[in-house]
Amino acid sequence: MKLIIAAIKPFKLEEVREALTAIGVRGMMVTEIKGFGSQSGHTEIYRGAEYAVNFVPKVKLEIAVSAAMADQVVETIATTAKTDKIGDGKILVLDVTHAVRVRTGETNEDAL
Repeated sequence: MKLIIAAIKPFKLEEVREALTAIGVRGMMVTEIKGFGSQSGHTEIYRGAEYAVNFVPKVKLEIAVSAAMADQVVETIATTAKTDKIGDGKILVLDVTHAVRVRTGETNEDAL
């Protein structure tokens, strides 16, 4: 089993969700986050005053899938979230050693 963590631009969330649903992903967790990387923030003007925005809004997706499906999920996120502009995000893939569905007690891949 794999846990895929992706940080993407917020306006790409619905498009990515639809693409993942189409390939068989049955669920994901979504969190609104702020961060910086290569993009390293920007300046904005609000009511005539310029100020620095050091942390850029992003959306973090957490998706647990079978190991066999992980590459397809990563590829789907990468192609769907891509805008060819700085700040498109990152995708991380981690090993999951154990999973439990709380309601039924199912474990590991049955719990996904």
